[in-house]
Amino acid sequence: MEHLPAAWLTGAADAAARQGSGYLLRVVLIVMIVGCVLTAWFVLRGYGRHDD
Repeated sequence: MEHLPAAWLTGAADAAARQGSGYLLRVVLIVMIVGCVLTAWFVLRGYGRHDD
């Protein structure tokens, strides 16, 4: 498989057509949740610092 975003999307669409959207949806949800947690941690860690 080529290392191009279009090829990745085509491969993901082919995989979803073969086995349904369950696996692809699960991966997307896990990545989204991990991204939200990391973003919240990055934003909120700045509030605990006291610059005196």
